[in-house]
Amino acid sequence: MQIFLPIADIPVNIFLILAMGAAVGFVSGMFGIGGGFLMTPLLIFIGITPAVAVASVASHIAASSFSGAISYWRRRAIDPLLAAVLLTGGIIGTALGVWTFTELRALGQLDLMIALSYVALLTTVGGLMFWEGLRAMLRVRRGVAVSPRRSGSHGWIHGLPLKVRFKRSKIYLSVIPVVAVGVLIGFVGAVMGIGGGFILIPIMIYLLRVPTSTVIGTSMVLTLVTMLFATMLHAVTNHLVDAVLALILMVGGVTGAQFGARAGQKIRGEHLRLLLGLLILAVGIRFAVELAIRPDDLFTIREGDAG
Repeated sequence: MQIFLPIADIPVNIFLILAMGAAVGFVSGMFGIGGGFLMTPLLIFIGITPAVAVASVASHIAASSFSGAISYWRRRAIDPLLAAVLLTGGIIGTALGVWTFTELRALGQLDLMIALSYVALLTTVGGLMFWEGLRAMLRVRRGVAVSPRRSGSHGWIHGLPLKVRFKRSKIYLSVIPVVAVGVLIGFVGAVMGIGGGFILIPIMIYLLRVPTSTVIGTSMVLTLVTMLFATMLHAVTNHLVDAVLALILMVGGVTGAQFGARAGQKIRGEHLRLLLGLLILAVGIRFAVELAIRPDDLFTIREGDAG
């Protein structure tokens, strides 16, 4: 059954889009991530332009993060002050990201930039996660115990000025790295159409030493607000948000996430990291192959502004 996407300007099979939403929702529920790093490439692979894919997936991520953020808020697993400081940088980063997105689109370099960014980010993150998961599996088989990091251990980041006490997370930390992390996640999310949870959560745990009890909930708040802001900016500035596409993806994503969450509870942590690393790495390699293959059409026609 074909349906026409008004902004993407192409007909697509509605069942294919629903299946993609359900598959990414399943992965999101299983691994506890937003799934934008998978959804955006999949849309590009079926012929939707990168610009529309990025803008439309941002709304999908915002909607899927809403229920999760509410759930963590009710369980008091969100640090309000930490979320507010992250959002200070996140809003700035999102605005810069949408501005960069608009400028690259005007120069005709947006598609190449998105593809190269995905290749670099996904192959790096996927490779590191695969290697870490493989090492963890080997340690478990050998019966080697891994000594956890001491909660009191500090790095150079904890010596920076402008420190604030984040009571819910029970840490005393400078706002400088927190704002910088927010800027990074907001910028990457606006340009690439990803929530950034698979980048943000490791940074908060291993670099900022935020306890795991508040990491995921606080991360979801940042994802929710930055993606909502990015959707609004993309809609107003670039007019690229396809509401029909986003709605279909939401229906499939919510359904798939329920089954993914149940499946994730039955798989060991190191196996999950290994599988997720393989998945991210595979998408990155797929993008690299797309860049290397000679296209059928050696030129494209793009509508320009009237002089």
